[in-house]
Amino acid sequence: MSSGRRAGAVLAAALTSLGVLALAGPAGAQPDPDHLSNVPKAQPKVVARPVPNKLSRELAEIPHASGADLIDGADPSVAPAFYGYDLTDATHPLIAIPPLTAEAQKTEPDKNTYLVLSGQTGADPAADYGTHFVYQGHEAGSPGYITRINLDADRDHRITLMATQDDHGADLPDFDGSTWDPYAQTLLFTAELGSPGGGVWAKTLEPGTPAIDLRGIVGSSGYEGIQNDSAGDLWIVEDSGGTTVGHARQPNSFVYRFVPDDRTNLTKGGKLQVLQVESLANPGEPIAFHAGQAAADIASQDTIDLHSYGSTFRTKWVTIHDTDTDGTDSFDSNALAKAARGTPFKRPENGVFRPGTKFRAFAFTETGDTDIRTEAGSDGGGFGDVQVLEQKSPTADEGRLHLLFQGDAEHASFDNISWLTDRTVAVVEDRGDTFHSQGNGVQPTALDSGWAIDANVDHAHSDAGVTRFIAEGRDASATVDSALLDADAPGFTNDGDNELTGIHTSDGDPTVGGILGAKDPEPFATDDRDGHGRGRGLVWRVFFTQQHGDNHTWELVARP
Repeated sequence: MSSGRRAGAVLAAALTSLGVLALAGPAGAQPDPDHLSNVPKAQPKVVARPVPNKLSRELAEIPHASGADLIDGADPSVAPAFYGYDLTDATHPLIAIPPLTAEAQKTEPDKNTYLVLSGQTGADPAADYGTHFVYQGHEAGSPGYITRINLDADRDHRITLMATQDDHGADLPDFDGSTWDPYAQTLLFTAELGSPGGGVWAKTLEPGTPAIDLRGIVGSSGYEGIQNDSAGDLWIVEDSGGTTVGHARQPNSFVYRFVPDDRTNLTKGGKLQVLQVESLANPGEPIAFHAGQAAADIASQDTIDLHSYGSTFRTKWVTIHDTDTDGTDSFDSNALAKAARGTPFKRPENGVFRPGTKFRAFAFTETGDTDIRTEAGSDGGGFGDVQVLEQKSPTADEGRLHLLFQGDAEHASFDNISWLTDRTVAVVEDRGDTFHSQGNGVQPTALDSGWAIDANVDHAHSDAGVTRFIAEGRDASATVDSALLDADAPGFTNDGDNELTGIHTSDGDPTVGGILGAKDPEPFATDDRDGHGRGRGLVWRVFFTQQHGDNHTWELVARP
């Protein structure tokens, strides 16, 4: 027994002799993220019945913020005042109370970005805001805004408002994705609004300063996932839903790489590139978007090849905009990607580099059609999947693409993605209310799930290595919202069921060495020491957001 554990045992014995009840039992083994226990079924959607989240038995959840938390220093009569809501008044309460059916607009905090920082300030100059923070953009309501969860602060100082306007004085849009750029020393937020509303905004760490609109630099489209590589480039994943034929959508979204002229200052411009994938059915030709041919694209051999196991595709990056020659006016990157014959995917939403690969492997999710009736099926990407792009270096112009995991009715609609270890990738679902009511092929109704997928398993030939570690439930507020939505209640504008999003594994390192993918994660640590009793320094933490309803932001920890 180490000296630390021996001292702990002596203390526990002393407390017991004094009749003091310990708050936790003896420290258990640190959960193994590669071998979490499976939650057998998704939680059901039942009319008028809230259900709790279910987790792998090794895990527990801690709520760090909820929708009704008052923003530090806010006036409740002036928007934004509450973490998960816009302005509320007598006719728009936080929760609809009969006979009212209208509610305050819920803001839906989305992608989490965790940082460990010193010297951060807030509305109260006398308050200690701590050193551990989660940054989020909000996906709904007007104005859009950015918040910081102060994990070390008391409840009165838990939420800091970071920005509501851009550098032109305009209200911010609703945001989806986020990341920290250690080269430019800014937070980056993406708006999944198409052109001209969507794009990327940069925000300093100082509360109250405006966010910088980068649509003239990086383009405007339905951007969602955004990550740095070790060279300072930005990898951006677009979610732009395509034309629907029956219950399937035409692939209409692209994967981009932005190569800045100066990685410490993104406003100086650079080159935007789109990923182009070579067809297996027509060697030498790219898999491209065909305007006016939605049905043909949905059912094409190229689409089937892209979403089926056993194929490897040649890829290359194609420059579609260069600020040196094309200027800095806002531009439609989706339109330029199509003109350059970039390869469209079925709503890819987020991506992250695999640890241990030196940024040579980038995994990204496709959400697919979010409808169990999709005519595309699994082989056509109808249920979503996880793709992996591999290159000799993150700056290489050519690479290889292959399918890591093919979705089906039970494993579907993948949204956010995060590596729990260098072997296991976590993906979370965003099925939506319609798919929830249709079930998942195993049960008649099914809410969202989070999956831990072993990247070392050949999933084409094995059912092993896939674990449901989160079966998201539905809180009471979302249960009410679902009923109001189903009843088409007058004045009701919010979503129904909870959505599982924002899965994020990070040690909060704000340096270049902390870019996601640079280190091998070690989540769910039971203390801040390694197996030899030495201090870990930065501790790996795992967060997710239960969007809609009460808009909880949770942290996953080892069960005491």
